[in-house]
Amino acid sequence: MNAPLFIGSEIYRGSSYGPRHPLSIPRVPTVIDLCRALGWLPDAQYRTSPRARPQALMAFHTPDYIAALRRAEAEGYVTPETRARHRIGTLSNPVFAEMFRRPATAAGGSLMATDLIARGGVVYNPGGGTHHGMADHAGGFCYLNDPVLAIKALLAQGLTRIAYVDIDAHHCDGVAAAFHGESRVLMISTHEAGRWPFTGGLEDRAGGQAINLPLPRGTNDSGFAMALQEVILPAVQAMRPEAIVLQCGADAVAEDPLSRLALSNNAHWAAVAALRPLGPRFLVLGGGGYNPWTVGRLWAGVWATLNGHPIPDRLPERARAILAALGWPRRPSIPPDALIETLRDAPREGAVSADLRGAVARLRARARAWV
Repeated sequence: MNAPLFIGSEIYRGSSYGPRHPLSIPRVPTVIDLCRALGWLPDAQYRTSPRARPQALMAFHTPDYIAALRRAEAEGYVTPETRARHRIGTLSNPVFAEMFRRPATAAGGSLMATDLIARGGVVYNPGGGTHHGMADHAGGFCYLNDPVLAIKALLAQGLTRIAYVDIDAHHCDGVAAAFHGESRVLMISTHEAGRWPFTGGLEDRAGGQAINLPLPRGTNDSGFAMALQEVILPAVQAMRPEAIVLQCGADAVAEDPLSRLALSNNAHWAAVAALRPLGPRFLVLGGGGYNPWTVGRLWAGVWATLNGHPIPDRLPERARAILAALGWPRRPSIPPDALIETLRDAPREGAVSADLRGAVARLRARARAWV
């Protein structure tokens, strides 16, 4: 198999949803810079993301919505009617300078990835993973839904067994809505119980095509390992997927401000390593993550995991300087040395809650219906 490919773009560098928004922080540029500083990202493995054309976006999104996004970017404002209909120009989904071009580039990267893995392979698009976008409106910081567009592109290639795994702290409501009852797509999501968008309950099966495992607040690495080994991997293995799409949101770690889970980045890397051999095509996307140090470290470690690169115990000075230079307008205090000196978190193991054990047992009891 050819070496994994990394899809990135300079559009993410300096682009921000606004100084008070959770996505005021740099994310993809930090990952690119860290991977280059560590010698993990040679030019031969890097691809520049194209911007998806409006017609390609209409494989899922409505023409009126695409037109509204483009108009809002060009004019710098939205009318009250547009705000109400398409949910843009809000606190969560603000008008900003690249509000169409940036998500269209993320979507273009995920669509490019489906072409790159058409005959097999591994592609990483950390700018993707915007799983809350709906066909005709934005949601949860997501203007477009690149996971949906990528899965639709894979289906158009003739694939009939696609596993979508989502380990973001927030449920993938946009993906679930797009593929409700779609027999060719199995959707598996772990996410914090009782967290926005308040969908993805244990009994929510999206027309028989979803496995939802809400994680209790405070779930640690041990709890996630149980979910991975007893739910996610058995379900994917039973499907024998022709392609796996992993949304690897970084907001389930303990330091993230928008969740109350307690994972270390080791949990995400374990999921990446375990899923990679289970299908001939593997697309890994980014997603949530709102602490600049934890996102950059986690997603750089995803790329290392995909390539089999050993993660150093201490970062070399060039990589350390990238993390030390980061700022966070919402929390100006200097981060602890652990977020600058290393990539790997200390493991966060411990007791597994009775609620999680019970939920896993209920899912396993209906395992025959998973695929």
